[in-house]
Amino acid sequence: MIGTVGDIVEDLVVRLDGPIHYASDTRAHITRRRGGSAATVAVVAAALSGSARFIGQIGNDLAGHQLRDQLLASGVEVVGGFSGRTGTIVVLVDQDGERTMLTDRGSSAELATPLDAWIAGLAMLHIPFYSLATEPLASTARTLIERARGQRTQVSIDVSSTSVLRAYGTQRAIELLREIRPAIIFFNEEESSLLEVGEDPEHFGAELLVVKRGPAPARLIHHETIVETVPVPPGPLVTDTTGAGDAFAAGFLDAFIQDHEAVACALAGHRTARSFLTKRDLPLSGSTDQPCDP
Repeated sequence: MIGTVGDIVEDLVVRLDGPIHYASDTRAHITRRRGGSAATVAVVAAALSGSARFIGQIGNDLAGHQLRDQLLASGVEVVGGFSGRTGTIVVLVDQDGERTMLTDRGSSAELATPLDAWIAGLAMLHIPFYSLATEPLASTARTLIERARGQRTQVSIDVSSTSVLRAYGTQRAIELLREIRPAIIFFNEEESSLLEVGEDPEHFGAELLVVKRGPAPARLIHHETIVETVPVPPGPLVTDTTGAGDAFAAGFLDAFIQDHEAVACALAGHRTARSFLTKRDLPLSGSTDQPCDP
């Protein structure tokens, strides 16, 4: 089972029909859906394998209870607690598909007092860097990582956001990754450039670096400076890529814990991300063509 540590929030997705008319009206298509990197990975992982676990603080309000119920309905175990208010992320999607996110995490970063039961039975503990950058969630995540090592659960990190990395400090972030020594670190192309990812995973204390590059081939960087590229399978054009990186990570990790080679894991990640984007909320389950329930 894959477990994730972090946020579940409401995404308010605002798809613009054209440039913003400041101080006036701009036509847009607006939708609400479940968001949060950790929650998305958990839901996609559950759709692929039948189960996953979300570890996090959920707002103790109507929205939070509805989001928790959606996780449970998707086959995700939910541990952590209810407190505070549910966060909201406003996702502005321009006419070219570029995203800008306005983030209010609510009480998501307030998770504290971790329990051993939260990570019992996990094969992989996946942590977005958001969960390592703000207290008390950061200390909770570090504690869970240490306990995971004690039970031989592997750890993966997604560095998540260039703005979060800059606020945290890029050198400080690299030092933290070296301390954690995850099996896998996920980057997108901008994040890899900011952290100056080269061809040595040991620089980050990792076994494998995975650089997601949108529609371009993903890069896999192994020990001994072995670099492989894995093309994205052809598919329909998408204009809203929100959640694609999380879906890729879920597909990759699902294959990884089944002992597939890195290239096969990346192909699984590409397929899962493509399915997530075209069916929006969830990927295909396993090898069938049936979408899962939202």
